[in-house]
Amino acid sequence: MSDATANLDLPFILPAQAQKHVTHNEALQRLDALVQLVVTTSATSPPAEPAQGQIHWVTAPEIGPWTGRAENLALFQDGVWVYITPRQGWTAVFLDEERLKLFDGTEWIEQPLPLEAQFDRLGVSATADSHNRLSLSSPASLFNHAGDSHRLTVNKAGTSETASLVFQSNWQGRAEMGLAGEDRFSLKVNGDATGWRQAVSVTPEGYVRHDQRPLARASLAPATLTPAAGSFTGFDDLHLSGGDVALGSPLPSGHGQELVIPASGYYLLSLTVAAISTGTHTVHVSRNGSADILSHSSGAGTSSTTALVWLDANDTLALRHEGAIQYAFGYGKTEISVTLL
Repeated sequence: MSDATANLDLPFILPAQAQKHVTHNEALQRLDALVQLVVTTSATSPPAEPAQGQIHWVTAPEIGPWTGRAENLALFQDGVWVYITPRQGWTAVFLDEERLKLFDGTEWIEQPLPLEAQFDRLGVSATADSHNRLSLSSPASLFNHAGDSHRLTVNKAGTSETASLVFQSNWQGRAEMGLAGEDRFSLKVNGDATGWRQAVSVTPEGYVRHDQRPLARASLAPATLTPAAGSFTGFDDLHLSGGDVALGSPLPSGHGQELVIPASGYYLLSLTVAAISTGTHTVHVSRNGSADILSHSSGAGTSSTTALVWLDANDTLALRHEGAIQYAFGYGKTEISVTLL
């Protein structure tokens, strides 16, 4: 029979032992230190003023009174340091880290999570709540494959519900993509002036729509006119329009309004001219009343021309006429079409 217990190394009181209270008290002090084990710090040297019963984990390179005692628990008891070698499976609370750790036989480690677990809420460096049951605060997140592929699934209960990802700036929603209240895949954005808008959508059949793409097909109201050379005509009707393309100020000629471009970008511009009388004539698409960006010369009849042009937000378009001949205006006659690429 040994003189101490197998796990905590508590000294036994031996038969016919003198001063049995010494052995008994030593065992009690050891129990007091190791039961509900609390480690104040991990350190290489002892504190200047240690407290009675205080325990430290000695780490290399140890110095001073702890020299040669690395990987031991240092217990301050009755004015001296008592060293205890931990055993595999011991647990301790490390006060300086506010962590419960497990000794694996070599070092103190964070206790691993179970292989299978279920939690009502989980916060990773964040606070989860009843709505956000999983909450994460981190510079980045990684979802890696286990084998070959990796798939992230967001499921919703039915067509009218939502399965989406929302992107925020300073906790304000700025973009959302997913199945938002329908089974079309959509990308929505939120501007300070416009509010939420659907920018792109894809039908279940694979058809792609650009719901806010600026575009227009514009003409004067149906009429037959002979504009004076150098004069401008504009537009009364938007037969097609999207993305905030709008009619602007009335032209001084009294024939229609300017067409106002809402966003900067490359546009495909098409001009159709329906000339009734013969004669030399040219029709220009004029930007801001000063720059001709598309020109078309022809004789009698209906013909068209197209060009790729850059337009800035708030640019205006109108038609400038050279030559005094008669034109047919209206849908399918003298008109322009413009769309952002």
